[in-house]
Amino acid sequence: MLKVGVIGAGAMGKNHIRIYSEMPGVELAGIADIDRELVEELAQQYGTRAFTDYREMLALGLDAVSIVVPTKMHRQVAIEAIEAKAHVLVEKPLADTVENADAIIKAAAASNRLLMVGHIERFNPAVIKLKEIIEEGLLGKIVSISTTRVGPYNPRIRDVGVILDIGVHDIDIISYLYGQQVNQVYAVAGADIHSFEDHATIHMRLDHEFSGLVEVNWLTPHKVRKLTAVGVGGVAYLDYLDQTVELHDSGWVRKAKIEPREPLKNELEYFIDCIRTGTQPQPCGTDGKHALKVSLAAINSYKEAKLIEIRE
Repeated sequence: MLKVGVIGAGAMGKNHIRIYSEMPGVELAGIADIDRELVEELAQQYGTRAFTDYREMLALGLDAVSIVVPTKMHRQVAIEAIEAKAHVLVEKPLADTVENADAIIKAAAASNRLLMVGHIERFNPAVIKLKEIIEEGLLGKIVSISTTRVGPYNPRIRDVGVILDIGVHDIDIISYLYGQQVNQVYAVAGADIHSFEDHATIHMRLDHEFSGLVEVNWLTPHKVRKLTAVGVGGVAYLDYLDQTVELHDSGWVRKAKIEPREPLKNELEYFIDCIRTGTQPQPCGTDGKHALKVSLAAINSYKEAKLIEIRE
């Protein structure tokens, strides 16, 4: 049995708690959150221990921890969990600054602990299928990937804008599907209902000839989560919510066979399997750092109204 804890019992943290509690071979050893009433209620519901100080939970000697706290707290909490000898899954984005992301990555390497970043869309069955389709060459060379991730504003998001909250998903997925890193970004964005940006269009160049376009906002009254991948031999239309992929080429329109499944369940099972097998998880800290770096460059781009080069 692997002893696992969850730090942060907000909307996403509750899902981590639920899935770990149902996972065979895993003991949900504790839940930590500053909201005493909430964490005690959840602990009673899932038959585990409640902590208002996550350090007390780390003292249990946990094998793994999910860190689901506000982004500005990621560095402190992740490093303390790593120093307590736990493998860590940090929800996206990895950190609030590149320097803090580097600190987490270095701490994990120094302690020989696994570090995974919670870019959940990589575990969406539709994305898994599209990655297979691209690698099989069914669309030919991919030249353009565009995404739309829009919907109403979620009032629980207070510490970051729409780019770091939801745009980072598609920045990571576009890089992942190409198998390339972003080297240029230009963004147009603004803040109308939020203290940070609440709408953005982000244009990215990868390896100097591949295009990525991300549209995000908290203004559209209904939720849309879609991706289009254009290749020289066809086009794929992906719906993250419906978990569907449809292929169009010169002779056929085909719908991929996909078994729907909760992406977070796929993600957490994969994380636990990596711990058991000693496999370096993907997305790793370096992947998370790149998505963060591109997101921060997009923010700088719209603020300074200029193209930003991404240098590794």
